[in-house]
Amino acid sequence: MTNEDRAAEGSLLLDDQLCFALYAAQRAVTAAYRPLLDDLGLTYPQYLVLLVLWERGETSVKELAGALRLDYGTVSPLLKRLEGAGLVRRERAAGDERSVLVACTGRGEELRERAARVPGALLTTTGLGTQEVAALREALWHLTERADTAADRH
Repeated sequence: MTNEDRAAEGSLLLDDQLCFALYAAQRAVTAAYRPLLDDLGLTYPQYLVLLVLWERGETSVKELAGALRLDYGTVSPLLKRLEGAGLVRRERAAGDERSVLVACTGRGEELRERAARVPGALLTTTGLGTQEVAALREALWHLTERADTAADRH
């Protein structure tokens, strides 16, 4: 019996689980990023926050959390550490006191140049080609969309 057959029959073998393959891949990719991000003084979640801010500029905490698919309680400590490091600033929105805006500081923007080498360095480290990465990313976003839809039904 192939792994596909076992998985279709509801196998409880660890290596047959899609969730475990995704978990192992996520841990391995994060570990591959670690030395690259250590050079920048960032953790992987902090890097993701900065990616959003570099792409969008000043944004609300709510929008930032949505972009990262995280809840406010997870994003808030990340922002506090980035602010403590002098990389971002937070301030209340002028038109809505309930909304907090986040933006990179000059120091955070300077880090962008150094961070620009991270994606290419990761490709080199993993030996993945750009087409492989594009196909994998597309498949993962498709899986994410389907899983979100399934979760919304429950």
